[in-house]
Amino acid sequence: MFVPIVNLIMFPVVWVETLRTFGRNSTADTVLVLITCGLYIYYINYTQKVTKIENRSLKPRTAAGEWVSSILFAVVAATIVHTYVMQPFTIPTSSLEKTLLVGDFLFVSKFHYGARVPMTPIAFPMVHDTIPFIHTKSYLPNPQIPYLRLPGFQKIKRNDIVVFNWPVDTVNAFQQYGDGKYYYKPIDKKSNYVKRCVGLPGDSLSVRGGYVYINGQKNQLPDRARLQFRYALRTNGQISPQLLVNRYDITDSYEYDSKNSIYYFRAISDESLDKIKNNPSVLEIIPLKSDEGQWDGSIFPNNNAFPWNNDYFGPLYIPQKGATVSITAKTLPLYKRLIEVYEGSEIGIDNKITQNGTDVLLNGNPLTQYTFKMDYYWMMGDNRNNSEDARTWGFVPFNHVVGKPVFIWMSWDGINNKVRWDRVFTTVGGSGKAVSYLTYFIVLVIAYFVFDFIRKRKKSAKP
Repeated sequence: MFVPIVNLIMFPVVWVETLRTFGRNSTADTVLVLITCGLYIYYINYTQKVTKIENRSLKPRTAAGEWVSSILFAVVAATIVHTYVMQPFTIPTSSLEKTLLVGDFLFVSKFHYGARVPMTPIAFPMVHDTIPFIHTKSYLPNPQIPYLRLPGFQKIKRNDIVVFNWPVDTVNAFQQYGDGKYYYKPIDKKSNYVKRCVGLPGDSLSVRGGYVYINGQKNQLPDRARLQFRYALRTNGQISPQLLVNRYDITDSYEYDSKNSIYYFRAISDESLDKIKNNPSVLEIIPLKSDEGQWDGSIFPNNNAFPWNNDYFGPLYIPQKGATVSITAKTLPLYKRLIEVYEGSEIGIDNKITQNGTDVLLNGNPLTQYTFKMDYYWMMGDNRNNSEDARTWGFVPFNHVVGKPVFIWMSWDGINNKVRWDRVFTTVGGSGKAVSYLTYFIVLVIAYFVFDFIRKRKKSAKP
């Protein structure tokens, strides 16, 4: 009853069982107590003569009742697991290609970093922001439960792959449900994103040529990670598509300009590039990257005082809980949203920043420095030129973190319409080539059914 969302299921159960404890078992009683949200009990209590049935059996009297009871138990159990332990996700984009593929189905752990208690308690169970098929909102934005996270057993580590709620998914930035309207979305109902955490609280981060540098040192990725960039290859003729796939591990991420004999690779790893550059048909390799100092207005903080782009970015300080930064007219674009929204309106604080010439004011008072109340993270994709990540929308507050992907239970290749069996039942983390545990799982399932069959045979053979 005290577990958000689960209690929405339990309230009707309590209403119905209360009536049945006093002998009101008819279908009409059940319907009336449900459509009146329990108020029908008051009518029974004050107008009808009923007697409590002592030691009433809770076993349903009909087959239909048995089915309803079983379904309710399954929904409650699944909702608890889904909300506080493990949640299934699917990978829709190629921003982490090579590490996580489009069509991978993941189990995401809620308990590694600590499960976040649902902030929108009135919501349809086991769905995110939209009810399937009818395409309507799955929740009521009010009332809101204050942010609370259960204790986790580890902190986010550098280069962890993290699922989080997209911070800028708000009334001003996201059109929902296809009806032309804009909706405010509570933190826990913002769209789910998955990226690699390359910057931790307290880090100074910069990007040089698409590579991340932390505190001046190049970030060393795990061996399973494969960075990808855009390149053009000028050739003296077309390269066999079979050769591109089988030898160079390149699938659908390129276009061939036959007129100029140029291949345009939207995403190719350094390993594949090292292989293909030795092909005798390759005449020149041209990196398709922005120049340092070239301002891209779509890149955070969307201010020409910071001439940053996807390939050359920063340096930028990532705020840490308890750390104090200097706030000036120049640094304000970096941290304004954090102070006003993440540490303000989204947690019920009315923070409003204004400027009077070069002076910065917070709620009308001079603001020269600010001490952060939360940790922030920097999330990026491995497909560096084909990923909408923190370079576009900025920091991720810790209260937006959902969980840690730990397991791929299914992988579907939508291009070739087949299962990627080598990825089924593999772990997301770890080093070396991913190993599938599907065979072990099948053996365990068979062993269980054999054991259960033998146990039942022995039980039935007893006199």
